[in-house]
Order: sequence, then structure tokens, then C-alpha cells
Amino acid sequence: MSVLPRHVPSSSDLPEVRWLRSSYSTGANNCVETARLGAGRWAGLLAVRDSKAPSGPALLFSPESWAGFTARFQP
Repeated sequence: MSVLPRHVPSSSDLPEVRWLRSSYSTGANNCVETARLGAGRWAGLLAVRDSKAPSGPALLFSPESWAGFTARFQP
């Protein structure tokens, strides 16, 4: 069993994904965007990228890891 990478060097390596921004985003491109990866090597993972660098790297998380991370910051 091979270990999947925790990032991709370029978000362009994730074709045909739909990137979403938080509803709290101001439109100043100072937030992160997320995408659920539904096909290919990274199917089932969540990608996170910087909205200021849309073709830059993306971090990859399991849905459980991302849910745990975001739950820690809920008011």
C-alpha cells in the first residue's frame, strides 16, 4: 500500500474540480478555497489552496482530518 502525498505542487494538477470559498470571504482574495476530489488518484480527499495563488500548491486532507481541524475553531 502506497502513501498518498499530503500536497500537490500545483492546483492545476487537479483538473475539473470545483473550488469553493467560505461565505465569510470578503472578495479581497485573502482566504482559502476548498475542493472535494471525486476522481483519480486523490478521490475522496479534500484539497485546500490559497485564493491569492490559484495555480499554486494545494494541501490534501482526509474528510475526517479537515472536519477535526475546522471543529476546533467553531465558536
